[in-house]
Amino acid sequence: MDLKRWIPADGDTFTTKEGFIFNVFGYEHPANRVFAFLKYIPAQFQKLFNVEYLQNTWNLEEQKLFRAENLYTAQNYQTFLETFRKNFPDYVYYCPFRRKEIISAPLDSIKNIFVPRDCLHHLTWLETKDDLQRMTLSLVDLLSTESGIGLEDLGVHGSVALNMHTSKSDLDLVVYGAQNFRVLEATINRLVEAGRLSYKFSNRLDAARRYKGKYLNKIFMFNAIRKSEEIKQKYGELQCNTVTPVNFACKVQDDSEAMFRPAIYKIRDYEPIHAEALSEGKVPETVVSMIGCYRNVARRGEKISVSGMLERAENVETGQVFYQVVVGTATSEEEHIWPLRN
Repeated sequence: MDLKRWIPADGDTFTTKEGFIFNVFGYEHPANRVFAFLKYIPAQFQKLFNVEYLQNTWNLEEQKLFRAENLYTAQNYQTFLETFRKNFPDYVYYCPFRRKEIISAPLDSIKNIFVPRDCLHHLTWLETKDDLQRMTLSLVDLLSTESGIGLEDLGVHGSVALNMHTSKSDLDLVVYGAQNFRVLEATINRLVEAGRLSYKFSNRLDAARRYKGKYLNKIFMFNAIRKSEEIKQKYGELQCNTVTPVNFACKVQDDSEAMFRPAIYKIRDYEPIHAEALSEGKVPETVVSMIGCYRNVARRGEKISVSGMLERAENVETGQVFYQVVVGTATSEEEHIWPLRN
């Protein structure tokens, strides 16, 4: 992918001149920068980051890489931020619209870009394929055929996309578009009922999301990426100010953007938990999860419990004000969205 033509989207991956591997976060980015989270750390920089690492290592273009054991904890994010601030300050950006420092990469630091749909296309035309690559294409073909979703709306993510996989790697797929995601979700459920696939649940979030399964004894996952016409907001459109941490239960009113990252749930029937009620004007209209594991954990009409940060959001052009709750502010390990039984 040519850097000049690239429009960064959640799910894209890029390498930097220093050898870091980042995943793009979200769809709103400052000029000449990309918000992203650190996925892999080159061996020569491993000791700079004070985190616990997985025992497994990866290799890309003869570069040995390490990965943090827990990628998405508040503590690790703050550790990454501190390390970048001290050693690679270009990767720290003060966002005036959120009034805090955020990890991001300057465009001129980016070496290679991996877009999931392009990676699938490349894999399809690769002359020599190993077993995992063939299995990936076999699964993609099955899902495309059974769902009717064209290959142009499917993609490959993760280590297979970067050609740094091992025999133990999972199959990490993406689908473009909310409607396609719902179709694929239903298709996989039908294939599970027919015994052609199976689900793989490790916890209650997996069971709620139903995004992980097994194909030919290999674990696969699938997630959604917005199509270009589904990107509704631009960077700098909202000025957000923190108000207070909140804990509450509510019902999902609209789940049409819950499968993306950030995941957006429009809510109703706000009920505070062990806390004082909010004044009527501050009751949140939406819950926004910055943490990927809380995507698609509840559907319309279902009840959830939420712990997060209440924010006042103002549209800088129109002056419209609304309140939202953000989960994944990197300030607390307690922030969550849990599905509840109605």
